[in-house]
Amino acid sequence: MRLSLLFACLLLTLPAVAAPVEATTATGDKVLLHPNGRWQYVDATKAEAAKKVADQYPENQLRPEAAQGGWMGLGRAVMPGDKDYNRGSLSGKGR
Repeated sequence: MRLSLLFACLLLTLPAVAAPVEATTATGDKVLLHPNGRWQYVDATKAEAAKKVADQYPENQLRPEAAQGGWMGLGRAVMPGDKDYNRGSLSGKGR
């Protein structure tokens, strides 16, 4: 009984924790603060300009479709042109 009550209380608090919070920066811009640590501008034009700048950084690039490897976002993605791209098995059976 206690466990089910604890579980019910936990479920009721999750939506409140997961909602983004609206805040104002030191320069007066309104932003949304998300629970995962990310933020975004409330103003659509500023958000689009910030996205263009952020897309230039390689850590913000998603894995291209032509890349091999990686499993559910983990591990190394081998890009076309890399010496390990399409190298096959290293067991020696297929060589």
